[in-house]
Amino acid sequence: MNKLATRISQVNPSITLTITAKAKAMKAEGLDVCSFSAGEPDFDTPDHIKLAAKKALDEGKTKYGAAAGEMALRQAIANKLKKDNNLEYKAENVIVTNGGKHFLYNLIMALIETDDEVIIPAPYWLSYPEMVTLAGGKSVIVTTTAENEYKITPEQLTQAITPKTKLFVLNSPSNPTGSVYTPDEIKALAQVIIDHDILVVSDEIYEKILYDGATHLSIGAVNEEIFKRTLISNGFAKAYSMTGWRVGYIAGDINIIKAMTTVQGHSTSNICTFAQYGAIAALESSQDCVSEMLVSFTQRRKVMYSAIESITNVSTTLPQGAFYLFIDISKTGLKSLEFCDKLLTQEKVATIPGIAFGDDNCIRLSYATDMDSIEKGMTRLGNFIQSL
Repeated sequence: MNKLATRISQVNPSITLTITAKAKAMKAEGLDVCSFSAGEPDFDTPDHIKLAAKKALDEGKTKYGAAAGEMALRQAIANKLKKDNNLEYKAENVIVTNGGKHFLYNLIMALIETDDEVIIPAPYWLSYPEMVTLAGGKSVIVTTTAENEYKITPEQLTQAITPKTKLFVLNSPSNPTGSVYTPDEIKALAQVIIDHDILVVSDEIYEKILYDGATHLSIGAVNEEIFKRTLISNGFAKAYSMTGWRVGYIAGDINIIKAMTTVQGHSTSNICTFAQYGAIAALESSQDCVSEMLVSFTQRRKVMYSAIESITNVSTTLPQGAFYLFIDISKTGLKSLEFCDKLLTQEKVATIPGIAFGDDNCIRLSYATDMDSIEKGMTRLGNFIQSL
C-alpha cells in the first residue's frame, strides 16, 4: 500500500476553495445561493486584454517560453513598478508566475529551509503558513487586533524576530481584513527589518483597490536599505479581473529571482504564453477599467458595511482596501466553521470561516459580487443571527 509523504498530513486543505465548491454545487442544484466566499471579481476581463491574448494566439504565440516569463512582460512589469511604486527594478529582477499563489510558493521553496522562521501576522491569507510548512519551515504567527485595524506593530514584529527568522510576510491591502498600512506604519516596519537584517515579501495584489483616500506605499520604496531586503509580489487577478488567467509576478534581488526560476523550471516551466500578452495589455493600456471596477467596489462596500452595522451581535472594521469585510461573530456563541456551515445550510449564504485565516471568532465576506446578491444575502445573514 502506498504511503503519502508526511508533509501532506501537515497541510490543511483550502477552506475557501472547499466552501466555494460547495456553494457552486448548491447553485447547480437550482438553489438560490448568495455567495460571499471567493475573492474573485464578478466582472469580465476587460475587452482590450482579451483582444491582446487573441492577437497573440493568431500570431502563433503558443509555444514554450522562458521559464521566468516573456521578456516583454517582465520589462512591462519593471516599468510599472518604477512608475507606480518608485521601485528601480530591471526586467531580470522579475519572474512571471502561475498566479499569486505560485509566486509565493516559489519564493518559500527557494528561501526557506528546515527550522527557518517566517513571521506572519494574523489574520493572514490562508496559504501563507501552509507553504512554509511544505518547505519544512516554521510559521511564527503574530496575532493582531481589530482595535489596531488588524495591523502588526513595530513592537510586535521586533518581539517575534529570533536568530532563526528569515522572512516577514506583509500584505497590504490585506486579505482577509481589508486593512491598509499607512506610509508612516510602513516606514516603521521597514526600520525594524533593516535593524534585524531579515527579508520581507510584500504581497501587494490589492494595491489598486483603495478607498477613502487611503495611500499605498510599497515598502521597498522607503529607502535603499529596505529595498535590498524586499521582494514585491503582485498580479493581475484582482485589479483586472483576470483570476482564471493565472498570471502573477515577483520582483527582487536577482539571485533570489534566479533561484525561483530554477524552482519554476522544474515544476511548471513557463506560464501560459499567450496569457502573458494579455497581461502586457493590462499594464500598458488605459487604466480606466480599474477605476470603473473600483467605483462598483466602493458602492458595494458601503452597502455591505451599513448592513453589518445594523445587525446585532456582530461587528467589523471599515476596510480601506481590497474587497472583504472581516466580521467578529464571537457574541453569537458560535465558532467560525459551525457558523458558516449553518449559515450556508439554513439561509444559503456562503462565507469563509475565520479559522482559515487564523481567527476562529470571525468570518470573511467578499463583496466582489453583484449588488442584488449583497442586499439579499445581508437580509438572510441578519435573519440567521436573529434566530440564534
